[in-house]
Amino acid sequence: MARSDLNDLEAFLAVARAGSFTRAAAKLGVSQSALSQTLRGLEERLGIRLLARTTRSVAPTDAGERLLRTLGPALDGIDQTLAQLSEFRDRPSGTIRITAGEHPVDAILWPALERLLPDYPDIKVEIDVDNTLTDLVAGRYDAGIRFGDQVAKDMVALRIGPDMRMAVVGAPAYFARHPRPNTPQDLTDHACINLRLPTHGSLYAWELEKGERELRVHVDGPLVVNTPALLLRATLAGLGLACVFEDQVRDHLASGRLERVLADWCPPFSGYHLYYPSRRQPTPALALLVEALRYRG
Repeated sequence: MARSDLNDLEAFLAVARAGSFTRAAAKLGVSQSALSQTLRGLEERLGIRLLARTTRSVAPTDAGERLLRTLGPALDGIDQTLAQLSEFRDRPSGTIRITAGEHPVDAILWPALERLLPDYPDIKVEIDVDNTLTDLVAGRYDAGIRFGDQVAKDMVALRIGPDMRMAVVGAPAYFARHPRPNTPQDLTDHACINLRLPTHGSLYAWELEKGERELRVHVDGPLVVNTPALLLRATLAGLGLACVFEDQVRDHLASGRLERVLADWCPPFSGYHLYYPSRRQPTPALALLVEALRYRG
């Protein structure tokens, strides 16, 4: 196979996976017109149409899907082997691609990277902040961070943080106008700030538990947001109650800017885990990050 053919196949793989010439061109660092010309040349040499193009999207044809199923794992295997060759260098190197939600990035991943990266200048880390349950293999990520109960069974999972708790909180200004709720049922009489989930667009149902009683409470209120930062800002402003991660409001609780209710309905649950495919040997760079993140509490 000519080297040009391999380059063209890599271009096809990028477009097929991205579903867009624009996104694939940006990832490959080439112009959209050059990428389109490359794919047309590949299709002409093969005598087969690989991509179905419309004004809004690009998708593989049946022949393209067949090529994609064979080509994707083959090129991924080559990339993995090349990355593992860094074992033979004096210092670990290479790029680590990680998908994680905003909260674990801020609370766990970022502090570890601040300590690790200055000592290993040949390591690069690409962080994709994504609160959905991303497929590592399809997205070509090296690792992801999720709660322990969200990690698939075929993954290697490493605990990187302690057990966590939720906290139902409100500002003193809010409680000056409203009585404190003593049970989850009392929340129906309160203004609550809703969080719209990125996974399927629904509103987060507050997960409360006491003993053997487990409740998913659908609350109502004057505001719906889709980021934890806005949720906290609205709560501090006294607009209503919110259900948030305990560590996000620990300082506000200590200072009195927020007050906690229903604490006995918020038991601990499994904390964050770093996970990666069990069939994939971690590169030396990823192994270093694993050790930096390993929870030793």
